[in-house]
Amino acid sequence: MKTLLKVLGVIGVCIVLLLAVLSITGFGPHGNTPGLWLKGNLVTTPVTDWSFTDKFETANVQTRTRYFLPHSVTTYCVAYNGQLYLTSVYRAGLTYPHGRSWNEDVARDPHVRIKIGDQLYDRTLSYVTDPAERAAVIEAKRKKYPQQKIPATSTINVFHVLDN
Repeated sequence: MKTLLKVLGVIGVCIVLLLAVLSITGFGPHGNTPGLWLKGNLVTTPVTDWSFTDKFETANVQTRTRYFLPHSVTTYCVAYNGQLYLTSVYRAGLTYPHGRSWNEDVARDPHVRIKIGDQLYDRTLSYVTDPAERAAVIEAKRKKYPQQKIPATSTINVFHVLDN
């Protein structure tokens, strides 16, 4: 019994040390591989015009998981009428929020951290349900990413980025 407790103690200490190192280094997402914490320069002032994001191909978004660790992914960002939107494409048959863990995290807790370039923004995401707004953002996405081919059967989820 003592040996088991020692082994579990050592494993517990190793996990705590690993998480401490990862929280310092960040271990952000790389391509299609998700990560943990996002690192960069935190911007605390409101952004009135997000059109500067047009020069960035993607953004990283960090959500809060139900097991208290951050989850960060790379996704597409679109500026429309000076506002920022994030999109998530699902294959046929899946609906919001099921299918992508970061979408499920946002449905549970909409507070996120977004990284664009080297800048971090703590914001709130709002799922867009208005058909006209969704259609306009999807059209803006098609213009920004003409090379991206999205099957007609796919579902595109649109999130509006709001100040906290």
